[in-house]
Amino acid sequence: MFTLGRDRAFLYGHPEYGLSVDEQARYEQVLAQRAQGIPAQYITGHQEFWGMDLIVTPAVLIPRPETEHVIEAVVELAKSASQAGEVLKIVDVGTGSGCIALALAKELPNAEIHAVDISPAALEIARANAARHQLDSRIQFHEADLLAGMQKGSFDFVVSNPPYVGESEEDFVQLDVRKYEPRGAVFAGPIGTEVIDRLIPQAHEVLKPGVWLVMEISGTIAARVQELLSDWADVQITNDLQGIPRVAAGRKR
Repeated sequence: MFTLGRDRAFLYGHPEYGLSVDEQARYEQVLAQRAQGIPAQYITGHQEFWGMDLIVTPAVLIPRPETEHVIEAVVELAKSASQAGEVLKIVDVGTGSGCIALALAKELPNAEIHAVDISPAALEIARANAARHQLDSRIQFHEADLLAGMQKGSFDFVVSNPPYVGESEEDFVQLDVRKYEPRGAVFAGPIGTEVIDRLIPQAHEVLKPGVWLVMEISGTIAARVQELLSDWADVQITNDLQGIPRVAAGRKR
């Protein structure tokens, strides 16, 4: 499909189609890249997330289906958080490809969305994805370290898929992830909660009282995250479809 620039229906409908010499050369080239371990998404430059085709490059983490649980959690909480006519103000911390910010803009058409990343290259991809899906007027992008510079008490939701893998777990991480995806988007530090340790108090400062921090996590750090959220109300840990703790949410008292 990628080599020919055709969809799946074309391949099924034309089994007799033979590759030209140039097409065969391109096909072998991308097969060789994949054989080296380069993720298919970086070869094709695309990944689907929440029904949207997103541009991805090695500057950003490849969006995963598990992250869609974060969107589900925020959308559900937003139903009870918003009053009639109220505009929810949401910030996506570490936006990367922009997948979370775009999905929330799509699902919550009246929300004001902010997307933050420390990487200018990642923000460039996020902006391109926003423009691609005609959501660029809905999202404000900021280059910052976590929530630095954000106004205190101004947000209804802080949402994040932060780095949460510990360097001690590196041998258990897929080789193509370790080798090709941005290290700073995967590994948080020696134990895996170093970024979350900083994010939680910052989120507490920028959130209004009674509203929510929602983060993607892993089973490895779930207990530690619960400890870090001990001063928050209504702390929830939600499992993914494999039964692994995947989303942590807490409400500011």
